[in-house]
Amino acid sequence: MLFYRIGMDVLFCDIHTNCHQHRDWNRSYSTGRRMPSAMVTVVMIVLSQLPTFHSLRHINLGSLFLSLGYTFLVVGACVHAGLSKNAPPRDYSLESSESARIFSAFTSISIIAAIFGNGILPEIQATLAPPVTGKMVKGLLMCYTVIFVTFYSAAVSGYWVFGNKSNSNILKSLMPDNGPALAPTWVLGLGVVFVLLQLFAIGLVYSQVAYEIMESQSADVKRGIFSPRNLIPRIILRTLYMVFCGFMAAMLPFFGDINAIVGAIGFIPLDFVLPMVLYNITFKPTKSSLTYLINISIIIVFTGAGLMGTFSSIRKLILDANQFKLFSSNVVD
Repeated sequence: MLFYRIGMDVLFCDIHTNCHQHRDWNRSYSTGRRMPSAMVTVVMIVLSQLPTFHSLRHINLGSLFLSLGYTFLVVGACVHAGLSKNAPPRDYSLESSESARIFSAFTSISIIAAIFGNGILPEIQATLAPPVTGKMVKGLLMCYTVIFVTFYSAAVSGYWVFGNKSNSNILKSLMPDNGPALAPTWVLGLGVVFVLLQLFAIGLVYSQVAYEIMESQSADVKRGIFSPRNLIPRIILRTLYMVFCGFMAAMLPFFGDINAIVGAIGFIPLDFVLPMVLYNITFKPTKSSLTYLINISIIIVFTGAGLMGTFSSIRKLILDANQFKLFSSNVVD
């Protein structure tokens, strides 16, 4: 159920972000969020019928190239915007209140944890067939390298151009509501297409965990994957799952806040606390050993970070609730 919860939360963020990328690209339409949400959900329903995790290997590879291409476009667009005559004023100052800075720091830690929590995927995939250790290490190295290159290059370049006014969706900063776009239209359009396709891939990959859990109860392993006995329940369950996720994503406008909560509640315990606990239980190092003390220190530090991150993320969600309206077209970042 824990992985089911994580998969659903990530898919909420996936469909949610897709809707807003689509809305930015079609700003002239006043259909709000209902139409983009429905369109994205329908596409996800169709793509979700790919039967197994292994059948997504080519989509996963395409997602890698889309991530790199999107990052290249965003960094180039930010450099272009920063050097142009229309470059926005930059303010790198922090919040005036010390408590606000502390809460923002823990919220940011939670978001970063959600980002680097993508390493859970190759860890799960590596356990499907032996040898586990070698594949897991290679998968994690590749995963963290791609995350570091893509996320940090976009974050640094975006912060350099827009300072503390940088939007969590950097494309929105490059396409301000008032004034001309700060990058060539074809670059922004291609960037929107890249991130939309890439987020479809993310939703498909992460939702496979939920599908495996649901279909372990509904499927008959003695029948074929495409037999009516397994095909019909699979179509019904996956369709209902996507409809529910699409409905929730359209209803809730808290993309950044939800991402932070997922990181604090889900990824910090899974990535930093649970592995140390399981190591101590499995290998039973002596309490005076350096390994045991390091593991306990990590458990204590990241348990505290997770609790503070949860509190700060929920606090930000409550503060942003003042702007909240069901099925609103305005996104609370």
